[in-house]
Amino acid sequence: MIILFNLLLQALLGYVGSFAFGILLNIPRRTLNRAGLVGGSAWLIFELVELLTKAFLNANWRVVVGSFLGAVVIGILSLSMSRAQKVPMLIYNIPGIFPLVPGGQAYQVVRNLVIGNQEAARANFELVVIIVGALAAGFWLAELINRLRGMNRLA
Repeated sequence: MIILFNLLLQALLGYVGSFAFGILLNIPRRTLNRAGLVGGSAWLIFELVELLTKAFLNANWRVVVGSFLGAVVIGILSLSMSRAQKVPMLIYNIPGIFPLVPGGQAYQVVRNLVIGNQEAARANFELVVIIVGALAAGFWLAELINRLRGMNRLA
């Protein structure tokens, strides 16, 4: 019960973060709620991956896989939402990816560089690059899925 409550709370916080970032980006008001839903859904997937893969994945790889699957969810939901409201996909992609951006790891890179811990900075930098690559690969896979769905609709 506590795990379910925690997941719902995390999804709500992902929604609020994406919604607030959408306000900062000045996206149309009618799209704010759906942008929040995209971000909350992606963060929920990220948290589910964290929870379900604790037994067999390293902590860093859980973050990478969660980011990848979260980006896939963002890409698929963004196309559906953009078609429903007839707006560009970026209206949902940018606020939706906000919870998944590896800002904490990037901060650790700079912090370790400033204090002179080169080895930790290198390790964190490698993790940031891998996470960003996973996000890009997730968007690529979502685009592929969306195109295949479009081909099936035409056939």
